[in-house]
Amino acid sequence: MPLFKYKGRAPHGEITKGVLEGADSSAVAEQLFHAGVTPIEIEPAASTSGGGGWDIMGYFKRGEKVGLLDIMVFSRQMHTLLKAGVPILRALAGMRQSSRKPIFAEVLGTLHSCLDKGQELSSAMMRYPKYFDQFYVSMVKVGEMTGRLDEIFFRLFEHLEFEKKMRGQIKSALRYPSFVLIAMAVAIGILNVFVIPTFARVYKGMKAELPAMTKMLIAASDFTVHYWWLLILLGGGAVYAFLAAIRTPNGGYRWDKIKLHLPIAGKIIFKGTMSRFARSFAMASKSGVPMVQAFTVVGQVVDNRYIAEKIEQMRNGVERGESVLRTATVTGVFSPLELQMIAIGEETGELDELMMEVAHMYETDVEYDVANLSAQIEPILLVFMAVLVLILALGIFLPMWDLGGAALHKG
Repeated sequence: MPLFKYKGRAPHGEITKGVLEGADSSAVAEQLFHAGVTPIEIEPAASTSGGGGWDIMGYFKRGEKVGLLDIMVFSRQMHTLLKAGVPILRALAGMRQSSRKPIFAEVLGTLHSCLDKGQELSSAMMRYPKYFDQFYVSMVKVGEMTGRLDEIFFRLFEHLEFEKKMRGQIKSALRYPSFVLIAMAVAIGILNVFVIPTFARVYKGMKAELPAMTKMLIAASDFTVHYWWLLILLGGGAVYAFLAAIRTPNGGYRWDKIKLHLPIAGKIIFKGTMSRFARSFAMASKSGVPMVQAFTVVGQVVDNRYIAEKIEQMRNGVERGESVLRTATVTGVFSPLELQMIAIGEETGELDELMMEVAHMYETDVEYDVANLSAQIEPILLVFMAVLVLILALGIFLPMWDLGGAALHKG
């Protein structure tokens, strides 16, 4: 959503300024009224450049996205400053001045303004769900309630660092298979458009009876050359339909479930997702979040709707009074060894520590699978290449061999 700069009058009559995020100026005005501020002026933040003309450099700087690394740095700095005894308002003001991204500096300015009016930091962060998800906000709220905000920010930094590492490993796992598939598709396209038509013209001049495989290749090539635009439309339509389908709740759920069963990559995605769940739950539990609430917020952190449904099943079971072990067994996503660790954790009261061990196990498995990904893909790649060479040999070169053999026999 766009950002709006506002000027308003606080309940005691003083003038206040800041930046808020909203669908339009009316939504921002409503936020201000709820906060007890009477708006005087509201305008899009991007429309003010601080000078008389259009600040093109400022425009591009404002376009810089706030990424996971920015939130990591923010969390680490908040931990360091709060641990050193710096007041939270001064910490936010200092980070706002040192921020290299104007968009994030405005976010910090809004947080500072909200705290200055007496709001809690967690409530102020709820204005920016794109930057601070529910898990992050819930953890900050726990820190405010327990008075251990500096410790919470350090745990959030570790959590985000783990998230960044895990996402990088999963992307690395998917990058090589994607590259191989794209390269093979390009190779097949070049053969259809440039190579096969050349051989087809040669065979046509010989006026010889061609094998069935050759006829099929030439027919496919002719269709590609004459109806390439139709193939592009069908391909683009298929991609659009797929993206539209996975954006729906039912379609997204089905795709998230299918991803976990993909050859080779599926187990890496599954282990990465389960590692994220186990680590997030352990951190929330260790920080003092009630178990039912921990399952709720962790389910929203997991980037897979199928696994999130399983976590919700666990939450419902625990809410009914069932043990974590029983609910985890019913989900069917934990191995016997992990279930045994959960059982020991419940018996000893150290479930958070044992769940952290489960996270380490999954993380180790992901690192091993990613490191050995090339060795797992090479046999599949060799099979694809062998099939492609076989088709070319039977469809393109076999007629030439037959014609050459017939010519030698006549000679």
